[in-house]
Amino acid sequence: MENEQSIPGELRIFLNHIYEYKKGVRNMVLYTMSKEYEPFAIRRLENQNIPYMKQEVSDHKINLFFGKRECMDAIKLIINRPLNKLTPEEDFILGAMLGYDICQQCERFCRKRIPTYVDRKLHYNNV
Repeated sequence: MENEQSIPGELRIFLNHIYEYKKGVRNMVLYTMSKEYEPFAIRRLENQNIPYMKQEVSDHKINLFFGKRECMDAIKLIINRPLNKLTPEEDFILGAMLGYDICQQCERFCRKRIPTYVDRKLHYNNV
């Protein structure tokens, strides 16, 4: 068995995400990682029967989504282009599915949807 020092940090984070998923801390994970570790990651997910979807990011990076089947079914319908090309609505849904702070997701959605949102936010704070 490899000792902890010989496992690259990027893989340690990936393994921690699997641990959190299996313990029920997360329903779904998005992890951007080096393609160098893709075979290891895919093998680990398949050996543990964890549903996943891979998205190419660049020649050297991938996005690896994994989690509960229901989440992965929805992700496969939503993620059909690079993440920076998602609509504000799709971006909001993704963030909510990943368990991001819902208030921060609401602010992010408003900023993407309404170019002058910052001004409106300041106005609302004064009410």
